Amino acid sequence: MKKFVKATALLLMCSLLLTACGNLQDSSLSSGSSDSGKSTVQTASSSDSSSYDVLMSNGKYKTSSISGITAADNNNQFNSRSFESGLLDLSKKEFSTNSYVFQEGQVLSSSTVTDWLGRKSKSNSTGLNPASNGSTSPTKRAPMYFQQMLEEDYLQKQDGKYKLAGISIGIAMNKIDYYQKKQYGATYSTTISKEEQKAEGERVAKEVVKRLRKMNKVGNVPIVVGLYSVAPQDTLVGGTYFQYSVSKSDELGSWKDLNYKNQMLPTVNNDTPINSGDSDAFSNFKDNIQDYFPNISGVTAQAHYDGTSLKSMDITVNTQFDGLAQVSSFTQFVQQSASKYLPSDADLDINIQTVDEQQSVVTRTNGKFFSHVYNAN
Repeated sequence: MKKFVKATALLLMCSLLLTACGNLQDSSLSSGSSDSGKSTVQTASSSDSSSYDVLMSNGKYKTSSISGITAADNNNQFNSRSFESGLLDLSKKEFSTNSYVFQEGQVLSSSTVTDWLGRKSKSNSTGLNPASNGSTSPTKRAPMYFQQMLEEDYLQKQDGKYKLAGISIGIAMNKIDYYQKKQYGATYSTTISKEEQKAEGERVAKEVVKRLRKMNKVGNVPIVVGLYSVAPQDTLVGGTYFQYSVSKSDELGSWKDLNYKNQMLPTVNNDTPINSGDSDAFSNFKDNIQDYFPNISGVTAQAHYDGTSLKSMDITVNTQFDGLAQVSSFTQFVQQSASKYLPSDADLDINIQTVDEQQSVVTRTNGKFFSHVYNAN
């Protein structure tokens, strides 16, 4: 089991939650458990009604101990962002941003999730991946289906205290399981069908909810569970959630299918654009900013769809200049070009960077732009 902790992932999650910070409001914290200990907490308010206020303890953002724990290697860097942001979007279907405050998961421990992600065995009776059958053949071995887990907590203020009022759980399921027959040896892979992925995901989700209900902190709060398909290593986009359910008692409710898709722009490998109009709009944006400065080494985007409807774009602009005046001027031009060429109803995250460092960022949420230039001095 390996744990990969990336500072950028935390920053990206914060940017998703807080498009702009308002006042910090004080209160006292209660987990809703039998623990009577209290600590000073604050909520960092968002000026955007579609984003959650964030609960902080003693002025500090609390991270989840299970963040980044995976069952096996998968070096697709885009999965982490899609896994987190996708669960946040699913949560909004059940937990209103006007009624709930967000906190990274504090119920599940790293040791618990590490065991759950492991294979079931004599030494690990809680493992949710199948026991090894001894085979190393790609088509005969028992693959690792369950790859990663994510917890998000949603709290409400009751009698002056913030109490746990809802939980969202992301269950990441492999479509390709990478493995080695011997340590440091060659990497092999087992392909998992959609039917297997769905069936195993539902099995894991059912057991996870059953175990959560037995924990004192959880009780009968609603639990949103999303099943996420992990993108293979050789793809240039992250995975997507393909179905979700809500538990309001001991059992999960009915599963609801999702039609989320991700696509790289410009398209690669002769892929047909999901939406030709969006593809053309991105090409015009790309051509326009590449004409502005000669030292632009690449412009790419991850386009995120619900069916054929574009929801957001994550755009990366690679540059070869580092002068502050150049970066500032270029950032303004990128924002103007985005407003002119890119679809107006999609959220945007545009990162401008060199090989070595982030230079600036331009975002658009609910039609409102924000930009920031990083000054190393």
